[in-house]
Amino acid sequence: MSSNTVFERRSNGGLAATAKDYQDPPPAPLIDAGEFTQWSFYRAITVEFVATLLFLYVLVLTVIGYDTQSATNVCGGVGVLGIAWAVGGMIFVLVYCTAGISGGHINPAVTFGLFLARKISLIRAVFYIMAQCLGAICGCALAKSFQKAYYVRYRGGTNILADGYSITTGLAAEIAGTFILVYTVFSATDPKRNARDSHVPVLAPLPIGFAVFIVHLATIPITGTGINPARSFGAAVIYNRTEAWDHHWIFWVGPFVGAAIAAIYHQVIIRAGAVKALGSFKTSSAL
Repeated sequence: MSSNTVFERRSNGGLAATAKDYQDPPPAPLIDAGEFTQWSFYRAITVEFVATLLFLYVLVLTVIGYDTQSATNVCGGVGVLGIAWAVGGMIFVLVYCTAGISGGHINPAVTFGLFLARKISLIRAVFYIMAQCLGAICGCALAKSFQKAYYVRYRGGTNILADGYSITTGLAAEIAGTFILVYTVFSATDPKRNARDSHVPVLAPLPIGFAVFIVHLATIPITGTGINPARSFGAAVIYNRTEAWDHHWIFWVGPFVGAAIAAIYHQVIIRAGAVKALGSFKTSSAL
């Protein structure tokens, strides 16, 4: 029986075979050494580097600009809402530009979640994360080169656990925020959803950008919103003060745990991975 055959339950309780209207891509190999011989692999790594660089450049300058203006005028600057719009909008633009080349990850947590779901190989995941972290460092360094005094004074957009919040609260905020983001990525790029909702065209980068926007509104007061280890790492490396490293582990553990939960939830529950593994609970008598 074809792998594209699924079973639908009839009103009389029987099962009828029907062809799928979508095609699931095969799982990516765990180790694919052949990628080292492909130009598309190096092009994708370069795109992830540049996209993350641009993302951190815009993010850091937006945060510094807001802090600078609000220091002299309580109502000055773009405010938290403006920062969230800038970050969400930039993610929308960058994912739109890079999705067809690298998949538009721009975030080690997204890369990790897609690796767990076997969407990319281990080799690609490792090189993506390295490129993202390096791009984040360069993006923060570029922002600092333009506004060094303000960068140091306002901590360069570094993710720091806010006063009054416990480590548990900060970690939970990062886990929940990253879960929302990575779950949105899975849903927006799901081939089954795209096939069934083809009559309602949805641009995948749009919901991803909105997810980033919404999460920033909720968690900026708590952690400054990480949900992206490269973003947190790049800012901490360039700012490089003790306070930047005090709870830095939160911004790696939280996003990776949130991404893992999102990957498991989407693959096992939403896409019924466990059910398929058990034969969709079908018995030979039912057929």
